Amino acid sequence: MSDLSINGAGTILVISDTDSFLAKSLVTKLKGKGIDSAFVHDEIKEIEPYKAHTTLMVLFMNDGMEIKTRTLVYLKDIANDNDSRFILVGDESGYESVKKTIAETFILDLFKRPLVMDDLIERIVRYREENTGENRKRSILIVDDDITYMRTVYEWLKDEYHVGMASGGVQAISYLTKNKVDLVLLDYEMPIANGPQVLQMLKSDSQTDSVPVMFLTGHGERESVMSVIDLKPADYLLKSIGKEMLLKKLGEFFGQKT
Repeated sequence: MSDLSINGAGTILVISDTDSFLAKSLVTKLKGKGIDSAFVHDEIKEIEPYKAHTTLMVLFMNDGMEIKTRTLVYLKDIANDNDSRFILVGDESGYESVKKTIAETFILDLFKRPLVMDDLIERIVRYREENTGENRKRSILIVDDDITYMRTVYEWLKDEYHVGMASGGVQAISYLTKNKVDLVLLDYEMPIANGPQVLQMLKSDSQTDSVPVMFLTGHGERESVMSVIDLKPADYLLKSIGKEMLLKKLGEFFGQKT
């Protein structure tokens, strides 16, 4: 991950394709609260000086105008490198357009017009509080070929954690080369490369060998999990686990009070 700005909380980057009064007003109000922030147009040359310490990006989508696609790709790379997130200001069509380039898991919120500035500022402040120092939200990657189950677990965890998703081992490896995570929830039985094989790949790569992994298993796989204990998974969880118990288990793993 990239270095943060001197105050340790990083920069809030406010981006618009026009000289938006609301966007510039947001920066003024954030600075008044002592929050490091900056306004830029949707031009890579303007964004580039901030890329190493941007922790949150607020995209203003103005009246039918859209952020340039090449700029969105650049912003997506910043989000991957910094584990940063997006807040969108606009309408549903703009949201759907942005999602074609930026994964939904990186988008915190959509604020529709007419914008209530105080609500937006409160969301930004809350995000900073949750993602600075000891209060930093943990990041979890779910790896499962069962898309329905993976989406269910994502919905369970998204309010407490930053959550990424991968439908197979190759996609998981690709995700982890670009994103720092605190835990991988890994399906034990998958086609092409199963859970143990994916874990072995992670352990053999210096970039991912220290990432803790919990297996997600069916009832009949408990013995199989124990047979690969030498790969040192952090734990295993039965797929029949419910939302509350899963949150409790993860809270205990991360040393949080639940």
